[in-house]
Amino acid sequence: MHERSDKAILRVLDGEPVWPLPIWIMRQAGRYLPEYREIRKQAGSFLDLCYTPRLAEEVTLQPIRRFGFDAAIMFSDILVIPHALGQDVRFVENEGPKLEPITSLADLDRLSDEMPIERLSPVFETLDRLRSSLPRETTLLGFCGAPWTVASYMIAGKGTPDQAPARLTAYRDPAFMQALIDRLVRASTAYLIRQIDAGAEAVQIFESFGSALPPALFDRLSLEPIRQMVEGLKAARPHARVIVFVRGGGPNLHRFASARVGDALALDWTLDPARVLPTLPDGIATQGNLDPLALVAGGEPLMQGIDHILASVRGRPHIFNLGHGIVPETPIDHVAQLIARVRGSGT
Repeated sequence: MHERSDKAILRVLDGEPVWPLPIWIMRQAGRYLPEYREIRKQAGSFLDLCYTPRLAEEVTLQPIRRFGFDAAIMFSDILVIPHALGQDVRFVENEGPKLEPITSLADLDRLSDEMPIERLSPVFETLDRLRSSLPRETTLLGFCGAPWTVASYMIAGKGTPDQAPARLTAYRDPAFMQALIDRLVRASTAYLIRQIDAGAEAVQIFESFGSALPPALFDRLSLEPIRQMVEGLKAARPHARVIVFVRGGGPNLHRFASARVGDALALDWTLDPARVLPTLPDGIATQGNLDPLALVAGGEPLMQGIDHILASVRGRPHIFNLGHGIVPETPIDHVAQLIARVRGSGT
């Protein structure tokens, strides 16, 4: 058991219902903010921004200053792990990440077998800076990608529809796929342990491509690797708290819940909390799950979406969030309206 925290999000992650709901939003430090766009221009490349602690700290703090979210999530990217392992990773403006594809055991042998954790020291410096600069009441979150999601990028060399290259590889060369997943489990666990040591109070694991996996592959490539990561982290740092986000994982949500993988499950926007939450085990914390496009639309659709979630989660341990990341075209005043509605929902 953890000592009771005075931070609302940590209390929720310990299974306590908190009202009004604490709130943060995925990608809250990002392109919808003009102050972020200004820093992004200064930084040069996207990876330079991730690896410059002074700038990464600043963009992490920007949404906290503007909106007072209950959590700050460190500014970084899930692809820093393959980059640290030795894969060529770059970000192309208006195209996204480009990687040198890793498609065989011979390719994998060219990467580091164990995580060279010192290559990610700028990330840990960012966390250390944030530990001092965040308001006392704000929870500091770290994160990483789930092995299947990161492997999908590593194999295809880019984001792909339905992650077809990685799925095909899983069928054709299961030994290579398992070796890659196992290496990512070890690297990601080591990375999360160091994030906790550097000041993160909780971490989120992003399985952004969970919807691509068929039932025959889901347990081996998603559920089991994430379970290993969570167990490895908690064995090393028992006080660590973990949020697991499986985008498109609706049919598999109950498998994560029944296996008690993580302290909270984040729901994507396709799930109806009124239907899903009563079927989950008692006391399991949840997070989510407003449609990011409802936040773009604003007005009545936004308020209806917020109110439906609030009504569905009352009395449960829940963190208000979007069902995926905020999109760049989101009006800033809609974010302010969202926070006002959630925090004004009564005591």
